[in-house]
Amino acid sequence: MLCAIYKSIKKEQTYLFVQKRDDFSSVPDGLMTTFGTPQLVTLINLATKEKLAMADLDKVKSNLSAQGYYLQLPPPPENLLDQHKEQMQASNTATGASNS
Repeated sequence: MLCAIYKSIKKEQTYLFVQKRDDFSSVPDGLMTTFGTPQLVTLINLATKEKLAMADLDKVKSNLSAQGYYLQLPPPPENLLDQHKEQMQASNTATGASNS
């Protein structure tokens, strides 16, 4: 299964996978407006891939077959404060348990 991957000029780390190069007929107009003018990144054969860097290969194939496109959004931003709070809580729990 061949597909073309385009990056958005409007949305950082946002990629659009389509079945045929320069064929966006299956992509909703609203999505294309938000995505902006697509810039071709690469053409790949999904049949020869075991995994993709930032997307689930099976989900990409499924979406391409079912709706003709797959939209890859950027990962959510790391919340370092929440991570720190979790580490502190775990540390306090471990310290409290050893002091009992």
